Amino acid sequence: MTTKSTHAVELRAVTRRYGAGERAVTALDAIDATFAAGTFTAVMGPSGSGKSTLLHCAAGLDRVTAGDVLIDGTPVAGLGERALTRLRRDRVGFVFQAFNLVPALTAAQNVALPMRLAGRRPAAGEVTAALAEVGLSGRAGHRPAELSGGQQQRVAIARALVTRPAVLFADEPTGALDATSGAEVLRLLRDAVDRHGRTVVMVTHDPYAAAHADRVLFLADGRVVDALSGPADAEHIAVRTARLEAARATGAAGDATSSGGRATGDAGRSTSDNDSAVTR
Repeated sequence: MTTKSTHAVELRAVTRRYGAGERAVTALDAIDATFAAGTFTAVMGPSGSGKSTLLHCAAGLDRVTAGDVLIDGTPVAGLGERALTRLRRDRVGFVFQAFNLVPALTAAQNVALPMRLAGRRPAAGEVTAALAEVGLSGRAGHRPAELSGGQQQRVAIARALVTRPAVLFADEPTGALDATSGAEVLRLLRDAVDRHGRTVVMVTHDPYAAAHADRVLFLADGRVVDALSGPADAEHIAVRTARLEAARATGAAGDATSSGGRATGDAGRSTSDNDSAVTR
């Protein structure tokens, strides 16, 4: 059942565990988090902290062990594979570090692919307009091998946004790009939120990239242990990240921040160095 919600994505006590018995690994540990519609959230944390697992579960790419995920008000747990595929196709967009364009298709054909897979013929000018939005109207007939890395990622963004998804998930979208191309990709993601009201959830290791977001969630050992809401510069984010890394190295990541509260989708609330939004 779909319910009207101000949240594009909601995680309710989400646990993801791999394996069983003594060898079981808990990648996400009863996480509660919401991502408000029309906001940009960056997710950061050390390697192995659960960032990519959170993104995959939030996007419906991976089934949770316990709890539930709601995408645009629709609970994922009760959906069969066909219904889940349809939900992802219609309401979710993806951008990956490796671009994931189809080599044999042109830029225009790659952008049109989600609609073709859904059995829908793109409207006249729809694909051209999507490429123009990312500054590539003159590259519509080029294949990925004829484009730079930055241009390929911009095609991937156009492809992700052409279906007007409720939420766009980006997994290290600038990780394979130079600084100039990365800045352009971040501008486009920010623009998708500010101009078009999309919701963006981005996993990143880069404090500069995270500084483009409305909010930063910090993960450690499968839990959200800290959050910054409101504008934050890259230096401030880097300090938080370094503090978390140091705490994790000493086995005290949970003590790196003060406890209490819930990771919410409200972008307007700011936190001081001693404040945090911590979830289990």
